[in-house]
Amino acid sequence: MVLVYSPYYDNHQNSLHIENKSRTDSIIKKLDDENVRDYISVLEPNYATLDDLSKVHSLEHINFIKNFCKRGGGYIDYDTYATPLSYSVALMAAGGSIKASQLVMGGEKWAYSLARPPGHHANKKTAMGFCLFNNVAIAIENLRANYNIKKFLIIDFDVHYGNGTADIFYEDPEVLYLSIHQDPKTIFPGKGFISEQGHGSGEGYNLNLPMPPLSNNSDYIWILKELIGPLIKEFRPEMVFAEAGFDAHKKDLLSRILIDEDFYAWIGEYLMELHGSLVILLEGGYDLDALANSNLRFIKSMTPEWNLQYPYKTRSEIEHEYLAHANLSNSVKEILREVLDNFSPFFKF
Repeated sequence: MVLVYSPYYDNHQNSLHIENKSRTDSIIKKLDDENVRDYISVLEPNYATLDDLSKVHSLEHINFIKNFCKRGGGYIDYDTYATPLSYSVALMAAGGSIKASQLVMGGEKWAYSLARPPGHHANKKTAMGFCLFNNVAIAIENLRANYNIKKFLIIDFDVHYGNGTADIFYEDPEVLYLSIHQDPKTIFPGKGFISEQGHGSGEGYNLNLPMPPLSNNSDYIWILKELIGPLIKEFRPEMVFAEAGFDAHKKDLLSRILIDEDFYAWIGEYLMELHGSLVILLEGGYDLDALANSNLRFIKSMTPEWNLQYPYKTRSEIEHEYLAHANLSNSVKEILREVLDNFSPFFKF
């Protein structure tokens, strides 16, 4: 059980932008206040190499980010910035994802790369949505090259569809990408509909759950419980990644989803019970209190020794609270029905 983190991430910093160092600062402070280091190791990441990056990104994109930062940085597009040190920070963030995955390969139950900048919007040729390089894709290609792993499952619960991750693996039948996010008709990046389900040999391996605004803990827990277990049982991934976004929290101003800390505690314990190991990469989350408290509950849910000392609700208690008398909306039920219809040629649910 390891956090992979470095204060060097703070060098990717624009205090006027919501994706800034106060995000990881707030998480680390909350965990330190709760004596996290008594139960969980905190390790420094390594830098990803050019070879690591080039397994995912074009050389043109890599060199553009490098040279843009050399020239002093600025805004790459209307919402994605870089500083003079952002290229080296992004190399470390990608290296953090590699290290977390290697730690789990080495026997850790879970490892969490608490890195900035995030990665799931970056595609092969473009930075966007606060992301410079795609951290999960870089980790997966490193594992393929060095450990001969064949099958990967990515669970993305950021409120925004991870269009970069999806695009990179859109024709890849060895990577199953499941994203639960706010309906893209109402939020960036305007993609992530159920009909976007992969292409060619990758058809059926891109599964989207576009949740209506005002969806809550009951909606999220119910629909994921219907799908994740059967998917893991049939797909049988060798490695499971979580692209962990905390911006679907009801306090986060970037979204209109109404989940809270109970959901993040549930998803952490649930994924660990289903697969037994997990690689986690930090993505979004911009209300600092919600981000810190949600990470505390998420990490505690996967760390039984710590939770015994300072107990919170367990997965089964959370399920009983939110599912026993759930008043699910017809729109959420319709999303599940459409997913089951569209993916029935590929999986048995």
